[in-house]
Amino acid sequence: MRPLKAEREQAPRRDPAPSKWGYRYQRLMLTPGFRKLLRVGLPTLVIGGLVAGWFANEPNRQMVADAYADMKSQIQQRDEFMVNLMAVDGADETLSGDIRTVLPVEFPISSFDLDLEEMRQTVAALPAVAEASLRVRPGGILQVNVTQRQPVAVFRGPDGLKLIDRDGVLIQSIIARADRPDLPLITGDGAREALEEGLAIYAVAGPLSAKMRGVVRMGERRWDVVLDSGQRILLPTLDPVVAFERVVALNVAQDLLERDVAVVDMRHPDRPTIRMNEQAVANLRQTSAPQE
Repeated sequence: MRPLKAEREQAPRRDPAPSKWGYRYQRLMLTPGFRKLLRVGLPTLVIGGLVAGWFANEPNRQMVADAYADMKSQIQQRDEFMVNLMAVDGADETLSGDIRTVLPVEFPISSFDLDLEEMRQTVAALPAVAEASLRVRPGGILQVNVTQRQPVAVFRGPDGLKLIDRDGVLIQSIIARADRPDLPLITGDGAREALEEGLAIYAVAGPLSAKMRGVVRMGERRWDVVLDSGQRILLPTLDPVVAFERVVALNVAQDLLERDVAVVDMRHPDRPTIRMNEQAVANLRQTSAPQE
């Protein structure tokens, strides 16, 4: 028999170090991110795969969609979210009717079904509306607040008579001039753009205001004042208000427009011209003719 010592010397020694892959695995297990991936990421991936597989079935997707729509409808149709009527403030009867026409809301309706911004833009697009705001008040009331444009004159255009505000915006049509005799009448090309000047002419009319039929913008550069007798006052391009004030003063002092005057031409303020009507000219010629 061999000695025991020789047997020990011939037996291979076992290496206590881990293998290459074992070492890498141990290092990964010491990494917090890898451990979290195993605890959270892997189960999540498995569950997500199962859910995706379940939703891949069309009947399952439709069932979820129907359940969601039903739940949403039940919430939106609750009494506290229902709108039952509309209130309009800041508008007269005509404009209020126009607002209700352009907002054909059928009550009751859920507030979730109302696009307030789109409705506000619709109301603001009305010619008679300067500003508009909408909100749902407690108690199920759709509140519409508007700032209505105020007419300052009657504008005669190709489409007839329209009320116009100070910004030159055409508000609404009227049938006859007699519908708004309290407002001045303006007309002519460019009259809307020079509205402030036209109103200023009316403002200094004084005793002639009752006789004024209107002011006409001529060639988009100057004004004519038309009186109810058919007489015209031709104003200059520059300082027409000052020129008209001179005519008013002459009429007060000398009854200028009470005579047989057809036209008072103030286009050249330094040398105003008066044109008589045809009958007055004929009479003057007969009077001036030499006697035989």
